[in-house]
Amino acid sequence: MNSKNINDDIGESTRLKLWETMLKLRLTEKKAYDLFLQNLIKGTSHLALGQEAIGATFGVLLEKGDYTFCTYRGHNHTLARGSSIVGVLGELMGRQCGLMRGKGGSMHLTDVENGVMGSYAIIGAHIPIANGTALASQYNKTSEVTVCFFGDGTTNIGAFHEALNMAQVWKLPIVFVCENNLYMEYTAIGDVTAVEHPAADRASAYGMEKIIVDGNDADEMYRISKKAIDKAREGNGPSLIEAKTYRHSGHSRADPGKYRPDEEVKDWVENKDPIKIYRQRLKDFNINETKINSIEEDMIRQVEEATEMAKSSPIPDIKEIYTDVWADGGSEWHN
Repeated sequence: MNSKNINDDIGESTRLKLWETMLKLRLTEKKAYDLFLQNLIKGTSHLALGQEAIGATFGVLLEKGDYTFCTYRGHNHTLARGSSIVGVLGELMGRQCGLMRGKGGSMHLTDVENGVMGSYAIIGAHIPIANGTALASQYNKTSEVTVCFFGDGTTNIGAFHEALNMAQVWKLPIVFVCENNLYMEYTAIGDVTAVEHPAADRASAYGMEKIIVDGNDADEMYRISKKAIDKAREGNGPSLIEAKTYRHSGHSRADPGKYRPDEEVKDWVENKDPIKIYRQRLKDFNINETKINSIEEDMIRQVEEATEMAKSSPIPDIKEIYTDVWADGGSEWHN
């Protein structure tokens, strides 16, 4: 592509927003990794470096009031919905400025104000719960859409099949998104699954369209996701999207990822990196390179400033353990 397509269905402003959001996700997670190495973040964490196009797309498309449900690999989806970098890094470091004042940590990021209804460490546990907000929207005759993200391994969990069946029977306004990064934890999904496409090949069993998309191409993710979101918002029921992607690092902080062939990792990192792909895409559409670089420079600055703010935030007072533990926010039940 050497010139801007006059029939462009996405447009420069949206593309720049996608670019900005992907950079926010990439740079924040890279900073989180650096903080791990400095021993400022304790415990484990699951980074989504290499999977930014998926989260960024939904971050741009979803409206205020819509709901997002994440897995333990949920930093990207939380940030994409508008959560602050300070809040996310602060939570990872267990600081007062964290989204939950340090009580949730990496695997339980939650930001209800921005529609992030939690990150769930139990595989598949959140999928039926996501049906709940979709059912509430349907019952209240509002236009909110629920989006539920999960990994390829979840497609072999019973809750996945039960929730898809329920969503289709009730025509719920929900979009299920399988981020298929080819590996469950240390096992290739293809080694333990009877079908080639673990999510998409099961869609027909629940009367849903088979949808497979390049999850590292933000434009393709945008087109497919917009169609599914619009369908849900118009009351026409759920969709299941299988987005093919790849994590650049291991499953978690402690995993070197040596079970993956070196050639495979090199190909995905060097040739299929969503950030590299999109930088070139913006140039292909004749978007001014000064704009492209300016957005990147500004995001680098934001992440650095947020990092210093989070590092300077105090450790929460022990009394915080008695807050936000019951419906009224108090701890009276404990007594």
